[in-house]
Amino acid sequence: MPNPLIAITTDLEPARGTLRVFSYRTYAESVLRAGGQPVYLPPIRGSEAMAAERFDGFVFAGGDDPRTEPFGVPTHPEARPVHEDRQAFETELLRLLESSRAEAPVLGVCLGMQMMALVAGGELDQHMPDTRPDAGRHWEQSHAIVPVDGSALPAGEIYSKHRQAVSDPGPLRVTATSDDGVIEAIDDPHRPFYLGVQWHPERTPHAPLGQRIFDELVQACRPGA
Repeated sequence: MPNPLIAITTDLEPARGTLRVFSYRTYAESVLRAGGQPVYLPPIRGSEAMAAERFDGFVFAGGDDPRTEPFGVPTHPEARPVHEDRQAFETELLRLLESSRAEAPVLGVCLGMQMMALVAGGELDQHMPDTRPDAGRHWEQSHAIVPVDGSALPAGEIYSKHRQAVSDPGPLRVTATSDDGVIEAIDDPHRPFYLGVQWHPERTPHAPLGQRIFDELVQACRPGA
């Protein structure tokens, strides 16, 4: 049985008059450990439909902050916006997957989870220091998550690095929060595997909520899963 092909979204940065595509190796390592074949996916406009059909599963990776004007809300002045080409590419890809390949397993990490919520019609807390005095505990810190009743996620420690958070997931379902009430995981109960996590499982592979997330993604891509 061939290893499932897992697309991992990538970022863009200016370099020598053009744009450099980049990501972190830990995403690929996590997919490989799970038995998948990782493929880094450059955000080239016009290639979204081909990508939606080509891969068995998808990882929408972490990054900077979403630009919220496309979703009807001004971007916070303290935000560090992700490159507009990346955001446009991932927005279109998420919409195509929903409309034409809802059965395809999808994992959103940090920014990826936030994009899932926005595309579904949800909302963000764009600058947690404005709304949470203890926002610093979510920046390069480990803390516990609390699964909601009925969630398949276990309780455990996670590695957190975010200054924004989903405040309203829209039609998606909250499956875990932090102990101070920040939404930490969302899913779509009407799709086989559509999971967003606010933490970085690729950085803590030995934690209960680290490699397991990628194992479940790849397993969901196998025939008969």
